[in-house]
Amino acid sequence: MKDKAKDDVQVSVVMGSDSDLPVMEEAIRTLTAFDVPHEILIASAHRSPERTSTFAKNALQRGIKVIIVGAGAAAHLAGSIASQTLLPVIGIPVDGSPVGGLDALLSTVQMPGGIPVATMAIGKAGARNAALMAVRILALGDEELRRKLQTYVDDMAREVEKKQTALEERLNREKQEG
Repeated sequence: MKDKAKDDVQVSVVMGSDSDLPVMEEAIRTLTAFDVPHEILIASAHRSPERTSTFAKNALQRGIKVIIVGAGAAAHLAGSIASQTLLPVIGIPVDGSPVGGLDALLSTVQMPGGIPVATMAIGKAGARNAALMAVRILALGDEELRRKLQTYVDDMAREVEKKQTALEERLNREKQEG
């Protein structure tokens, strides 16, 4: 958890097992970069259903605004949590199974009507995007966070321009040499 008071936590990052941590660290790093107060929890829809249910049912009252959930191997942690809270739940399929996370993707994205889970890509890219989606949601009511997000987007665009310039320079040099 960040070095802020537990009462300030806005995002819960939940994973089904500590083996999911290498993927979920990408979400944690992104939230940290944006200075979003967050907590990190392990809960399992199947191995600790009461813990998971208690967390989901109490998150809103605790002041949590967004829940990011990562799980693999056809886990249905994000859906289990989403079925017990009104908060936005963002699911990250973790690629820890013999089928490369496809089972986790399908169990996260194929929710029945009425139980929404925003589902990201499998793995670390999905974890980063989940954190960025949480930042976007929070930025709706936070001008400072919105400015940080705009800077992030502008920095990405500048990086593409730098790469384009470098590519053009390299191609021009090769053309002159060849």
